[in-house]
Amino acid sequence: MRIEHVTDAASDAVADYARLTDVALRSITEPERGVFIAESAKVIRRAIGAGYRPRSVLMEEKWLADLEPHLAPFDIPVHLADQAGLEAITGYRVHRGALAAFERPALPDPGALLEGARRVVILEDIVDHTNVGAIIRSVAALGADAVLVTPRCADPLYRRSVRVSMGTVFQVPWTRLPEWPEARELLTAHGVRVAALALADDAVTLRELAADPPAKLALVLGSEGDGLSRQAIAAADRVVTIPMAHGVDSLNVAAAAAVALYALA
Repeated sequence: MRIEHVTDAASDAVADYARLTDVALRSITEPERGVFIAESAKVIRRAIGAGYRPRSVLMEEKWLADLEPHLAPFDIPVHLADQAGLEAITGYRVHRGALAAFERPALPDPGALLEGARRVVILEDIVDHTNVGAIIRSVAALGADAVLVTPRCADPLYRRSVRVSMGTVFQVPWTRLPEWPEARELLTAHGVRVAALALADDAVTLRELAADPPAKLALVLGSEGDGLSRQAIAAADRVVTIPMAHGVDSLNVAAAAAVALYALA
């Protein structure tokens, strides 16, 4: 690694880290440029440990000793700046003190992930990066095998998703699905039954599903505002609800994912 002190916040050398507060911009440009950003020493270590290759690092000098053993094998620039310099580059106060730009890997074929998976979580059009990261963390903790996201779902490798997942996004296999009904055809071809978490008159409870789950099961969770699309519900073998009290009929989608995965673990 090569230590470089940042003296110009507008330098092309730190362009990967510029204006990280603009979610729309980053979610568009990071995939196109083949990069994603990991934030915090712990998350950076997890990414490297999972085999992801960094292309540069930006951090306060106080984090160098902690990360140096993990960065030493790579011929990359390590940009050092003080807190004010980090904020000038990124546009926000970097509380965790360290950022790394990583090369974005090619997404695996969804069929390859479904081949050996027993429990799969499908995220349909979830737009909040925090929810995506929290769901992936639950997937890792509660034993599902893969995450599949629809074409309009938020990017699991966006900086906030990665941070909220605590780096577990690097441990959980994931990829993007095609649109319905092609996605349903793919699931059927791999023997996967589909359970949509939604409200419906003919829904079964999560307790009923957990009492006798199919050998291969995909849980489908929908967007924060409208829930699952009609196409997703039509593609499901059954609709499943989580029994609730006091007139509450829904949970935050990340909470619902955790409850369902725990029940099915």
